[in-house]
Amino acid sequence: MWLVILLLLSVFFIVVSTVKWRLHPFLSLLFAAFAFGLLAGMKPVDIINSIKQGFGGTLGAIGIVIVAGTIIGTFLEKSGGAYTMAESVLKITGKKNVPLAMGIIGYIVSIPVFCDSGFVILSPLNKALSKRAGISLAASAIALSLGLYATHTMVPPTPGPIAAAGILGADLGVVILFGLLVSIPALIVGWLFAVNSGKKIKIDPDPELSEADIKKKMEDAPSSFKAFTPIVLPIILILFKSISDLPGRPFGDGLFRSIIGFIGHPITALLIGVLIAFTLPKKLKKEMLSTSGWVGEGLINSAIIILITAAGGAFGKVLQNSGIAQVIGDTLAQANLGIWLPFIIAAGIKTAQGSSTVAIITTASLMAPLMEPLGFTSTAIKALVVVAIGAGSMVVSHANDSYFWVVTQFSRMDIKLGYRLQTLGTLFEGLAAAVIVWIISFAVV
Repeated sequence: MWLVILLLLSVFFIVVSTVKWRLHPFLSLLFAAFAFGLLAGMKPVDIINSIKQGFGGTLGAIGIVIVAGTIIGTFLEKSGGAYTMAESVLKITGKKNVPLAMGIIGYIVSIPVFCDSGFVILSPLNKALSKRAGISLAASAIALSLGLYATHTMVPPTPGPIAAAGILGADLGVVILFGLLVSIPALIVGWLFAVNSGKKIKIDPDPELSEADIKKKMEDAPSSFKAFTPIVLPIILILFKSISDLPGRPFGDGLFRSIIGFIGHPITALLIGVLIAFTLPKKLKKEMLSTSGWVGEGLINSAIIILITAAGGAFGKVLQNSGIAQVIGDTLAQANLGIWLPFIIAAGIKTAQGSSTVAIITTASLMAPLMEPLGFTSTAIKALVVVAIGAGSMVVSHANDSYFWVVTQFSRMDIKLGYRLQTLGTLFEGLAAAVIVWIISFAVV
């Protein structure tokens, strides 16, 4: 019981310290790890070793992957590739279906690009398209926001799901597969919410950029094929590796499987994506590859998320080595929460402290020592737990979430309207994703 109380106090400390005291999640997670270990009666040397193992192990597993994914996102942003991706989707959906188009665009762009950055990048285009179509900005803005959120929380190589997969030892390819299966229905629910809620609210887009300005920006942008390639190819390679590792060995055990195993490893696949991303600018300049250029900017942007992820791994390792797994695992197994447990934990942390990524990492760290006692040991169920955590990390985006302010400020919404659209929209989308995860769980357990 004491370990359970300590765990609740640790989660409470992480939430309060990051929200009220504005303590950086990196320090909050490390302080929680030390405090839990000491109060749980662990030997000081065991606490230090657990933190070192958890921090270093997590960093080694996903550090390079996060950096590579962030660099790809930076090149997409800077080169204008996001705009050509947008245009190609519009050709399929039609200009009058702007909310649907923006939801799909956001869904694709947020796989490598953080959702807040993606919203800022695509906001001028969204406003211009809404103006041309003669619709309220409310519907298209929320469709874009929820489209970005769907993959940001559930589909690698977005850092949060990658971190959770690393912490829980889930196969990244299977996580991608389940993430896509769950996020697509969630996207549809988000789009329907945006269309039905946004159409009643009139916000004049009054775009900052005219159609001519956007066309000028796109003059030097790469083709849509080139823009999609650094995102799609790594995903395909990772998926092929997962297929090759299936028990039936569909690719055999020869040279071909070895090659697929090498190039399909997340580190290799994402680095291949980085090399392809270098071809996105019309002219690649040496300055872009420097510490002060696009690569340097990507490295800086990835540093914080890497440190938070590693600190979450350290916290999780202390929990694992404290013996709490058996205590909580038995209790929760009797509670019969099943796959809803990771969703509920992530939703609580997300709602309390605002950051989806911190919610994902913290929940994964809490779930790590519980996986075996709860029977979450198969490859499929581990991946599904990662996606369930991602679904919970959507619930809900409100005033303590920086993304909430990005969406409302760039869309000319006041806080009341933000709660009515952004907060309620993320609640519906997250719950829809959780229901899909629950349905899939019957087939994989």
